[in-house]
Amino acid sequence: MYQFRYHKPATLEEAVDCYQSAEDGIYLAGGQTLLPTMKQRLAAPSDVIDLSAIDRLTGIEVTSDEVRVGAFTRHDEVARHEGIRRRLPVLAFLAAQIGDGQVRNRGTIGGSVANSDPAADYPAAVIGLGATINTNARQIAADDYFQDLFETALEPGEIITRIDFPVPSRAAYRKFPNPASRYAVVGVLVADFDGRIRVGITGAGPCAFRGTALEVALQGNLNSAAIEGVEVPDVGFNNDLHASAEYRAHLVKVMARRAIADLVG
Repeated sequence: MYQFRYHKPATLEEAVDCYQSAEDGIYLAGGQTLLPTMKQRLAAPSDVIDLSAIDRLTGIEVTSDEVRVGAFTRHDEVARHEGIRRRLPVLAFLAAQIGDGQVRNRGTIGGSVANSDPAADYPAAVIGLGATINTNARQIAADDYFQDLFETALEPGEIITRIDFPVPSRAAYRKFPNPASRYAVVGVLVADFDGRIRVGITGAGPCAFRGTALEVALQGNLNSAAIEGVEVPDVGFNNDLHASAEYRAHLVKVMARRAIADLVG
């Protein structure tokens, strides 16, 4: 690992000041991606800015129509939180599928969404539920947030503070996990907002995206048979040692059918 300067600010303002004054600064949340990347010398920031002491980034608030999750909330907290399990069970279920116990106890929801790994689980929830990403500077709608491989709408130095998830009438998530890492080879979240359907897909392409063709087919006809005739082109899909683009396109419909079966069942 290369030499770097370590900072642990107590406020968002201090964190942003550290970033702006650094030659090549980077924020540290749970560190489940950043630290291995640095150990492999694939990243060599001049300054690492640890966000763990900033109280404003923690906390979960559950209302009748929304679940607000602080960016520094650990995956395990999301999975176990009674309010989330009662009001938005699909989010608790999704969080429980991430990695293993060690990863879930260290990784954070804000770090995952900021990193935008193409095989991460939370992006499917952000897209599928139409979440709002709150930062220290603004609010970003889910449909405008994910842009490309590890690329988001965040500006340099911008920090995610909270993610707000609208509560659907029902929703379900299914993924085909890599057997070693538990990352989603493909994951699909289907949400029903009183007849308005949203579908969030992760793992298939460079970043999470909406399954608009699936949404159209399911509108007013929420059952697995409704998507049989939907074509899922594999153009631009990920193609690697874990799965071909063609296989990922096939998995999108398989996981969607399973999510729909869970949702209507």
